[in-house]
Amino acid sequence: MKKMSLKISSFCRTGSGTTPSRSKQDLYYGGGIPWVKSGELRESVITETEETVTQEALTKTSLKLAPKGAILVAMYGANVGRVGILGIDATTNQAVCHLIPEKEKANSRYLFHALQQKLPDFISRGVGGAQPNISQQIIRETEIFLPPIAEQKRIAAILDKAEELRSLRRKALAELDAIVQSIFLEMFGDPRSFTNSQKVVSLSSICHSINDGTHKTPSYVSYGVPFITVKNIVSGKLDFSNTKFISEEEHQELTKRTKPENGDVLVSKDGTIGVPCPIQTSTQFSIFVSVALLKPKTDLVDQIFLVTQLSSGWLQEQIKAGTKGIAIRHLHLTDFKRLKLFLPPLPLQQEFARRVEAIDRLKATQRQSLAQLDTLFASLQHRAFQGEL
Repeated sequence: MKKMSLKISSFCRTGSGTTPSRSKQDLYYGGGIPWVKSGELRESVITETEETVTQEALTKTSLKLAPKGAILVAMYGANVGRVGILGIDATTNQAVCHLIPEKEKANSRYLFHALQQKLPDFISRGVGGAQPNISQQIIRETEIFLPPIAEQKRIAAILDKAEELRSLRRKALAELDAIVQSIFLEMFGDPRSFTNSQKVVSLSSICHSINDGTHKTPSYVSYGVPFITVKNIVSGKLDFSNTKFISEEEHQELTKRTKPENGDVLVSKDGTIGVPCPIQTSTQFSIFVSVALLKPKTDLVDQIFLVTQLSSGWLQEQIKAGTKGIAIRHLHLTDFKRLKLFLPPLPLQQEFARRVEAIDRLKATQRQSLAQLDTLFASLQHRAFQGEL
């Protein structure tokens, strides 16, 4: 097949939205119109949103209604370059670019898959520090391999099937996570019922310290000490595969105040907030301001018990209630320290951790299978957009 690439602007209309004034909360928010924020773009179909806006907001602000089937691309923040596809008509904030393809030229599902593959390109063309931004113009000028519409639909169907298999593995992992939460409830009950009990403590009271990483963008080098941002906390695990590096000298300077160590816990505090991750490695690394570092008091709290509770609905509700910001959401360290946790006796926590470790072994098998499917999917993507599928 002869390869033909076209700029997105030649077959799509593009636009972005806005954030209606928060000072007019009652007038602009809580209506029946979905409103998508960049943090909600997760390479999936969007059928519901965290917030909604009113018809008044659509009429009196620069909000635009994008139709079902439109492709969304995050332009700012930790999610830059991430994509979604609308399963509903919706508006977006200013950090999201929507693409509406001409139906006779481009298939929405095909374009959705094509843009997923462009993530590294978008990041490389971004401007800014550790969280580069891209413009709507950069997206419009991006070239996409665009075969005839029938061929696009065939390719999209193949990639959709491969993605379905990956989704089944992710669902199995999610169900194992649900089992962990069920074990928690079985052993300890619902922490919401203990809010006036001595068993409820602040996060700061069971940690030696709670800090975040450097507030300055470091000087990156081609190889050195890994520099961790929220993008390296993946499914509750520390992922070193796509890290940037800093020099040993800069690492030593950055870790005078905040030194991650085996047994500590990381939690994302910007963008996708509240994702905890146990540090279970002796590998040295530094962290960015978007990541909080918790140093638990091991005579009071077990690391795995703490991570599981931070992932629980009770803690996530507290985290969500404390988040601030508009285009980029964040949780201040002071709000982290005030989080309330349920603290049973340490032996019970350790028994819970042993049960969780058994579940983790099953999850490791599922992750291995998912990794193989990810490799297959990446290969299919590469061939598809080279005209070889």
